[in-house]
Amino acid sequence: MSDDLLTNEEVAIRLRTTPRFVRRLVAERRIAYVKVGRQVRFEPTAVEAYIEANRVVPMTRAQLRAELWGAA
Repeated sequence: MSDDLLTNEEVAIRLRTTPRFVRRLVAERRIAYVKVGRQVRFEPTAVEAYIEANRVVPMTRAQLRAELWGAA
């Protein structure tokens, strides 16, 4: 484990979003975090895991049709 823990603001910069959105992710427990006293910190691997878990891959129309209507 790396000793570098990221702050709320640093995670917001990495995700290119606002610190408020990161706080919402924590409140909804959608991202792993570490409590350091009253403060919340993030491991870089947890941020990368969040990004990978929410990655959307492109699909062709045929793949989309098969997924929506079932492989007929």
